[in-house]
Amino acid sequence: MTGDETTVPENVQRFEVLLYLSLMLDALSFPFREVPANLTESQVMTTNLISAGLILMFVHMVRLAARRHRNWARWVLLGALALSVVSLAAVVGVEGWETDSVVDAVSSALTAAGLYYSFTGDARGWFDA
Repeated sequence: MTGDETTVPENVQRFEVLLYLSLMLDALSFPFREVPANLTESQVMTTNLISAGLILMFVHMVRLAARRHRNWARWVLLGALALSVVSLAAVVGVEGWETDSVVDAVSSALTAAGLYYSFTGDARGWFDA
C-alpha cells in the first residue's frame, strides 16, 4: 500500500490512458522517423536524448495530474499540446501530410481527447482536492 487508496474518477482514468497511449505512440514511432541528411551523428544522438527526456517528463506530468491531483501538471500538458498543434500545422503547411505528420496528428488527437476528459465530468473535483 502506498497510501494512495483514493478511487480515481472515470474521466481521470480516461485522461490517463489516452495520454499514455499518445506517449507510447510517440516513443514507438520515434526510431522510425526520417533523419535529415545534414545532421551529424552527435546531433542525432542529442535529438534522441532530448526526445526521450521529454517523453519521460510528460509521463511524469500525466502521473502527477492523474494520481497526485496536480492541476498545474494538467495545464502544462495542455500548453504542450498547443505548441505541438502549432508545430504540426507549420510542418504540414511546408511539407504536406507525410507518415511522421500523420502519426503526430494521431498522437495530438489522443492527447486532446484525454485532456478533454480531464476538464469535464467527474474529473472537475479531482483537481480541486
